[in-house]
Amino acid sequence: MSRRLAHAGCLALLLPAAAWAARGASPASGLDIGKTGSMSAPMQIVLLLTALTLLPAALVSVTPFLRISVVLHFLRQALATQTAPSNQVLVGLALFLSLLSIEPMASQIYEQAWIPLDHGQMTVPQAAQEAARPLRQFWLRFAREKDIALLLEVSHSPAPRTPADVDLRVLIPAYILSELKASFQIGAVLYLPFLVIDLVVASVTLSVGMVQLPPVMISAPFKILLFVLVDGWNLVVGSLMKSFS
Repeated sequence: MSRRLAHAGCLALLLPAAAWAARGASPASGLDIGKTGSMSAPMQIVLLLTALTLLPAALVSVTPFLRISVVLHFLRQALATQTAPSNQVLVGLALFLSLLSIEPMASQIYEQAWIPLDHGQMTVPQAAQEAARPLRQFWLRFAREKDIALLLEVSHSPAPRTPADVDLRVLIPAYILSELKASFQIGAVLYLPFLVIDLVVASVTLSVGMVQLPPVMISAPFKILLFVLVDGWNLVVGSLMKSFS
C-alpha cells in the first residue's frame, strides 16, 4: 500500500506539469515535457525531488488528514487533558487513518496511471491527467458549492458548465475550506456534552463555596470517565471514517 501511495502522490504533484505541458512548451526554457528525451536526466531528478518536498504539504491539506487532525485536536481540547494524547500520537493516528481512507483511490491511480507510465504506454502529462480523475472526483464529493462559487468569484474565473469543468486551482482551495468548515462543525458538536459537565461542576463548586479549587480539575475526571464509558474513541474514529466512505 505504501508503494502505491507514494506513486500516487508523485503523480498528484505532477498535475501542474500536465496542465503546463498541455498548453505547450515552457515559456522559460522552451522544453516540452510531453516529448520523450527532451529533458535531461539531472533536470528530471531535480523536478522529482522538488515534487517530493511538496508531498507532505499535499498530504496534510488535500486529503482526509485535514478533517481528522482538526477534529482530534478539538476532542483533546474538549477533554481538557492538556497534552494527552500528545501531538505525535494524534498526528500519527490522523496520518494512518488518512492512508486507510485514500487507499482505494491510490490503488486506482496506481493501476490507471503509474503502471502505463512505467511501461512506456503513457507520457507524463497523460499519466497525470489519468491520476487527476479520481482525485477530482474525491475533491468534488466534499467541496461545497458555496466555497467553489467563492473561489470562482475571487479568481475571476468563468462559471463551469459541469462539475468536471472546475479548474483544479479553484477546486483544491474550495475543498480545503469545506473540510475546515466540516471539521469545525464536528468539533463544536463534540464540545457540547463536555461543556455541560463543566457547567454543572462549576455551578456545584460555586454553590458549596469551593472558589479556590478550579472547576476544571474536578470536571476532568468526569469527562474522561464519560468518554471511556461511551467508547468515545470508537465513536469518533468510526464516524470520521464513515464520513469519507
